[in-house]
Amino acid sequence: MAADKIRMGVIGANIHRGWAPRSHLPAIAASPDFELTAVCTTRPESAEESAKAFGARLAFHDYREMLAHPDIDAVAVVLRVPAHHQHTMDAINAGKHIFTEWPLGRTLAEAQEMAELARAKNVWHLVGLQARLNPAIMHMKALVESGYVGDVMSCHVSVIRDGVLQRMSDRTWQRDDDLGATTLTIPFGHTVDAFCYVVGNFSHVASVVSTQAKQWLETDTQKMLDVTGPDNVLVSGRLANGAVASVHIAANPWAGSGYRMEVYGREGTLVASGGNSPQLGDVRLQGAKAGDKTLHDIDIPAEYIYVPEDMPKGEPYNVGQMYAEFGRAIRSGGACHPDFDDAVALHRLIDTVRAASDQGRELAVPG
Repeated sequence: MAADKIRMGVIGANIHRGWAPRSHLPAIAASPDFELTAVCTTRPESAEESAKAFGARLAFHDYREMLAHPDIDAVAVVLRVPAHHQHTMDAINAGKHIFTEWPLGRTLAEAQEMAELARAKNVWHLVGLQARLNPAIMHMKALVESGYVGDVMSCHVSVIRDGVLQRMSDRTWQRDDDLGATTLTIPFGHTVDAFCYVVGNFSHVASVVSTQAKQWLETDTQKMLDVTGPDNVLVSGRLANGAVASVHIAANPWAGSGYRMEVYGREGTLVASGGNSPQLGDVRLQGAKAGDKTLHDIDIPAEYIYVPEDMPKGEPYNVGQMYAEFGRAIRSGGACHPDFDDAVALHRLIDTVRAASDQGRELAVPG
């Protein structure tokens, strides 16, 4: 490996489960900017297995030992949401640049604390909102800003995914709304972040946040478990630029309809679509200018593709885009987005959506 690569450690690198083996580990392996120097899991056996599978030099089962190692420049925290806060705070205090998965924290307060410490310790910080770096989403944003649709009048985004009615016991923890990993925080969070990135922020929202599947079957114990995490989120509101906007994010049995974002302006229309949430895979971009009633495919310019040709497609691809952004910022000393402050703003929007639903009235979104 090249000596000038940024030396990366991944916390939560078990190759048999979770998000890291599906995205972070293959993305780092294909990255020209990073070396996968270390992996950390909760057991020595699984840490060694992960290191062997992905070519890491070092394997740890105590993340504090990894943070203390001088050969680590940056750390990725790829764990269950409740563990993000402690591991991230410890990494920042160790002076490591930090890439923490979304949701940044279990609560807004946790996210704010992490953002404040990262600024105070002067480390680069990135949050895993990789839909923003999907090349089609970046080009869509540029087209809106350049006037392709003119003044935005209305816009809509929806993701209808296959729902959950049963799970193994190692996954049923996500039924608990207090643990921070629900349809509201994850699919809604990723999708609405990319939506606002393209069309602008909400100024006011009205919403319905609902749990439609109120029990799950835990398949290995055959127990029915109560569910408090929401699975349907409906938002209507107005953007700061005056456009009206709506969002529907849902996990409904059985077959979902995928992803679709529509932007309608005085001069044209843009539509992004895909089979899943925009952070997870390819997005097709189409457009029509004034007078044309047919959508046409829009090619994505090479300037929005940050990763090498051998970056795996699917879930690693947009995460690879994130690592390219992270590496550029660390080397250049420039801004790095989406960062922890972006995550705090998204946590604040999600809290406002929840409060608007609870109170049954439209609320202003804090700036």
